Amino acid sequence: MARMHSRDKGKSGSTRPSKLAKPSWIRYKPKEVELLVVKLAKEGLAPSMIGITLRDVYGIPDTKLIAGKSITKIMEEKKLLPAIPEDLIALMKKSVNIRKHLEENKQDQTAKRGLQLTESKIKRLVKYYKSIGKLPHDWKYDAKSIRLYVE
Repeated sequence: MARMHSRDKGKSGSTRPSKLAKPSWIRYKPKEVELLVVKLAKEGLAPSMIGITLRDVYGIPDTKLIAGKSITKIMEEKKLLPAIPEDLIALMKKSVNIRKHLEENKQDQTAKRGLQLTESKIKRLVKYYKSIGKLPHDWKYDAKSIRLYVE
């Protein structure tokens, strides 16, 4: 798949296992996996970090294969999902960091371009999340107020 703001194709990225059945060596039951997800979510981990922890510490390759639902679905059912989605928060953190860099290095044109691209991605994601109902329709992205929220 091509990159969003260039003509290059992406070279890296891991491939998920193609097996759609639960591996025979997994000893966890679906309820146990759900309890682990809830426990890790209460510790303050984001959904992606929960998946990495389950994989590395508990040996669970895919939550959806075992529990029948994704980590975000489990968190949503238990009302542990954050108000703003994780990918949007990551882009906002990136935007704040670029703005800090630009305060010190005002002539950095590459960083200015990076900020434009990042903020366009943020606006596109906000529009999408508003359309599917994950964000309220009156939610606005404001670069100055986001700095307080992200830090």
